[in-house]
Amino acid sequence: MTKCLVAAGLFALSLTAANAFDLNELRPCKPAAARYCDRSGGMTTSNLLQCGATLASVSNRIGSECRQVLRRYGQL
Repeated sequence: MTKCLVAAGLFALSLTAANAFDLNELRPCKPAAARYCDRSGGMTTSNLLQCGATLASVSNRIGSECRQVLRRYGQL
């Protein structure tokens, strides 16, 4: 029983770590997000993640570093 709980806990931790990302990777898109995305709730990480589609739609107006970030996260 204990082994099963430990295995389930390790599995859950591995899923969490796999979905985690470094916020510094999103930094190249912060100026573009400030310009093109909704900032009504402030420039939070959540808002920055949600505006990926918006940034992808104006990809010709943003920097190449931000486009690389969008490609990495599947937005382009």
